[in-house]
Amino acid sequence: MRVGIATDHGGFGLKEELVTQLRAAGHEVIDFGSHSLHPDDDYPDFVLPLAVSVVAGEVERGVAICGSGVGASVCANKVPGVRASLIHDHFSARQGVEDDHMNIICLGGRVMGTMVAWDLVETFLAAEFSPGRTPPETSEQSRCTRKEGRARGRSRGFGNSGVAAERPNLNTYHGGSHEYRNSSS
Repeated sequence: MRVGIATDHGGFGLKEELVTQLRAAGHEVIDFGSHSLHPDDDYPDFVLPLAVSVVAGEVERGVAICGSGVGASVCANKVPGVRASLIHDHFSARQGVEDDHMNIICLGGRVMGTMVAWDLVETFLAAEFSPGRTPPETSEQSRCTRKEGRARGRSRGFGNSGVAAERPNLNTYHGGSHEYRNSSS
């Protein structure tokens, strides 16, 4: 399988180990970086190109790593067509693909060891979308997206609290010195 992998400094050591194990298992690995340990790098610089590559079909699945895995997951899911999840257990690594068509697994380089991470990645890559499940374009995830759009049209705040909330532009990411624009919008 052609697998993309990306990390910042928070998961650099784990990424290096996983790249070695993926190649040893016969996978073609596309390494989106970081290619060296730099404490000032940031996951969007590496995770966003990975996410775009997954959606474009340049890689079949992706592995995104940061210190906790949370930021990588949030970041990857900003790209339309990505279904990324932070995973800590085998059931979710398999079920996320089979039932929800997950295409990027997110891991925390500071919160799990190499052996656990490798077991989860193996499980993720071995899983296949279940033929009897709803196709991704009509699945629960797509219904969530449609409902979110309708909710945005009804209200700019939360419930009856009277506190207005500014909704983010999901087509643009600005973070420090990093910027990503979704060209499809």
